Amino acid sequence: MKWLLALLLAGSAHAQTLNYIGQQIVPTSASFRGVPVGGLSSIDYVPATGRYLAICDDRSDRAPARYYELSLDLSKFRRSANPGEAGVAWVNMTSILDLDGQPFGRNQVDPESLRLDARRNLIYWANEGQRVSSSLQNPTVRRMSPDGKPAGEFPVPGYYNPLGSAGGITPGDVGVYNNLAFESIAITPDGKTLWTMSENGLAQDSLPTAVGRGSRARMLSFDLDSGKAGAEYIYDVGPVPFPPARQGDFATNGVPDMLALSAHEFIVIERAFAVGAVTPGIAALTKQPTSNTIKLYLIDTRGATDVSGWASIKGREVVPVKRTMLLDLSSLKNDDGSVLALDNIEGITFGPTLDGKRTLILVSDNNFNPAQFTQFIALTIDGTLN
Repeated sequence: MKWLLALLLAGSAHAQTLNYIGQQIVPTSASFRGVPVGGLSSIDYVPATGRYLAICDDRSDRAPARYYELSLDLSKFRRSANPGEAGVAWVNMTSILDLDGQPFGRNQVDPESLRLDARRNLIYWANEGQRVSSSLQNPTVRRMSPDGKPAGEFPVPGYYNPLGSAGGITPGDVGVYNNLAFESIAITPDGKTLWTMSENGLAQDSLPTAVGRGSRARMLSFDLDSGKAGAEYIYDVGPVPFPPARQGDFATNGVPDMLALSAHEFIVIERAFAVGAVTPGIAALTKQPTSNTIKLYLIDTRGATDVSGWASIKGREVVPVKRTMLLDLSSLKNDDGSVLALDNIEGITFGPTLDGKRTLILVSDNNFNPAQFTQFIALTIDGTLN
């Protein structure tokens, strides 16, 4: 089944059609080399091998911080509510080491995204940091070699670092909110620039998302040759689209990953969750209702205000990046007519060419929760993306 999207690419409008190939689901009970498989917070395709890299957001709890190498056989993906896991193969698992070359201790890191720079033979990865009463940890963006050894760190501006109360909503608080910091890494096709984004705004900029309220996230760039921070823009995250079943229960919306199309255009995931919310995919699951809403947006930084060096945007006139919704994944259906039930989608990458068409691959983070699953979703793109 096909879904028409209007993508504004290279300054002109091109009609692009996405074709839902299917999905594969790996249960949370799965393991590899004696370690539970899960927590996949990003995915990146490696054309040279035809395989994928996926970082795990385990805080060195179940095993040391790590990333996986895996393969996906898209011919075995199915438009089915129960597709199985055929075609998903785990190839390797590599520990991520700290700046001293040692495995991270428990709760000392929160790996959330990675991208391979094949030209420089480096992997860039984001650590979300932490803002809780027991620990304030700064968000970081780092380099490592493919064997997990450290290769340096990018200089994140100090106003991202959490200071003040754990909640981040007390007057004078600054920095990222807990669990709403760097979850994305994107490399522009020219190989010159790395981008990351806070999942929601900074404490000094805006409140976190809620039902009826969005948040002003920051996009931050780094020059890959010099390593220095560069342009910085504001991305307006949408409000939580569905209320939780009970007032006061947890609900959020944020940006878990993005994919660069050009120097100024990106596909962004907005991933919303509300406890017990009745969402379009609710009837498609048999174990328990899904409360996730996943949308893809096209964004364009041209014309946006460069806020680099601004410790706060509050009270200042700011033009955000242009944001256009491409696809609500709840509109996708399986062959039996059931709505595609969505788990916690957090990663996006271009995949291989299939029948002359480029593919788009998404992956979910199961949070190591038995009621969730690791979900791979594959789409083909009719047309050419940058």
